[in-house]
Amino acid sequence: MPTISEFYGILIRMYFNDHEPAHFHARYGEFEATIDVESLEVQEGELPRRALDLVVAWAEVHKQELRDNWERCREKQSPRKVDPLI
Repeated sequence: MPTISEFYGILIRMYFNDHEPAHFHARYGEFEATIDVESLEVQEGELPRRALDLVVAWAEVHKQELRDNWERCREKQSPRKVDPLI
């Protein structure tokens, strides 16, 4: 599973040929959540509130890049890196 971004100890990843709907995985320490690209809601798992707030803020800025990377992964192409939250 390629890591497409990393910030504040949070890893953002996407699987190749993963199930719909479009989503990404955010990992922070022992916590992990699957987050829908469109709604930015947690589909599965959990993150501490502060980490989730950072992930959602980052994803709002990079939503189109996340959509593009989702399509790349569906086509078994490597996703592109996405700038971290600064």
